[in-house]
Amino acid sequence: MTGIKHHLNDALLMAYSAGTLPEAFSLVVATHISMCDDCRAALAAHDAVGGALLEDTAEVELAPEALDKCLAAIQALPPKGPIKLPKSMTNGSAPRSSVFPSPLAEYVKGDVEDVNWRSVGLGVRQAILPTSKEASVRLLYIPAGAEVPDHGHHGTELTLVLQGAFRDEFDRFGPGDIEVADPNVEHTPVAEAGEACICLAATDAPLKFRSILPKIAQPFLRI
Repeated sequence: MTGIKHHLNDALLMAYSAGTLPEAFSLVVATHISMCDDCRAALAAHDAVGGALLEDTAEVELAPEALDKCLAAIQALPPKGPIKLPKSMTNGSAPRSSVFPSPLAEYVKGDVEDVNWRSVGLGVRQAILPTSKEASVRLLYIPAGAEVPDHGHHGTELTLVLQGAFRDEFDRFGPGDIEVADPNVEHTPVAEAGEACICLAATDAPLKFRSILPKIAQPFLRI
């Protein structure tokens, strides 16, 4: 995708390459990489460096029973059912337009129409996706012109735009752009006019809201 102005930083790319990111962050990073040629090339460079380091690592002898244990573990996995093709590929009809890139579409097993959205007020909707406990990730549907309450961050927040665009005190973020917010960032994202803004956002700590109503709702909305 061309026109992407806001990219992943080297720390996130290196952590993703090393497999040390929480599942929620990995999903956002993988989705952005699928949309961004620049970050995909940068990740390939990090992977190459990691491979070179592995080649220089001393070999470790495996226990004699290691292979047997590995094969036994594979055989113990539950069998997978038959692969089901989407209806659009089996009934001759045209496929639906896709908002979700492949990594996200595979994760949620569908697209926008298949998400179990829940209202959080003022037309904004969210869907929390199941991941490991180290961090959380959610889909956000923000109507055109609507704003997210002013907030700061106790930790890191990655916000990837999938459709539409939003602006905050720092810049404009359109499709494919990713905003990396830390405890030094306080902002009020506002969806641009036109179409609804759909984002994928991951956090590893609760947000810091200033207004009383978002603070009251925060435990129930898990943000």
